[in-house]
Amino acid sequence: MRWRRDGRRRFDAVALLIIAGYAALAVSAQTGLNVVGQGLDPVWAGVQQRRTLRVAVDLGFYPFTWMEDGNPAGYDIDLAHAIAARLGVQAEFIPSGLDSIYDDLAARRADIAISALPYAPELGWRARFSQFYFDAGQMLVVRSDSSITSEADLTAHVVGVALGSDADTLARRRLMEGASFVLRPDYDTPADALAALQRGEVDAVIVDHPAALIAMAHAPELRVAQALTFEPYVIAVAPEAYRLHEAVNQALDALRAEGFFEEAQQKWFR
Repeated sequence: MRWRRDGRRRFDAVALLIIAGYAALAVSAQTGLNVVGQGLDPVWAGVQQRRTLRVAVDLGFYPFTWMEDGNPAGYDIDLAHAIAARLGVQAEFIPSGLDSIYDDLAARRADIAISALPYAPELGWRARFSQFYFDAGQMLVVRSDSSITSEADLTAHVVGVALGSDADTLARRRLMEGASFVLRPDYDTPADALAALQRGEVDAVIVDHPAALIAMAHAPELRVAQALTFEPYVIAVAPEAYRLHEAVNQALDALRAEGFFEEAQQKWFR
């Protein structure tokens, strides 16, 4: 019977070790550190240790990220500051480019990328993406007194686009699919197309959402008739940064509930 008691003691000891191990893992999931001090989420651990969130940004994309009086400014810059504050740290901006942002995350030069970054599921092996925070898709914009309420109402109407833009590509694809509006790709920029709409030279224009928001802030006689595409912007972190990814999504939820995005839109799209 003694071997049974000894075996039971050994079994109990092993069970206690397993329970202790699970408890340590639970603690590590909250702190970003494992039981021997190595980072299960090394990015999150670095943020907590430095008390700074290094944000990769491509400065020069108004109104999201650009330089103003020698300092980063814009919609995404405000968002980065707000997220950092939620995490209890300071935002530090790392100049980058859309062609190098993922490299900066992989090399740990930056902890996070907040830079009008389009959602790219095919790059999921290079980054974790946050929930969507802005839709930069193509919008059908008309004058407020127009009878056009959707794409279906465009038959025989003149639609303006900026030549070579995503709106131009979309409009030509719609024509190939059987739409029967008149395309006028005579404009150098979305702003030029929107100005032509205000002058009555076209019946509608297709522009991206940021251009539409800026135009409507200055011209209340314009309105969005229909959103034609959905092109979300997201925040990216390195694949191993699971704790930071979770914290960012929680911060976005809180900021949305507080009305941050409505205020940011009124501030920057004007």
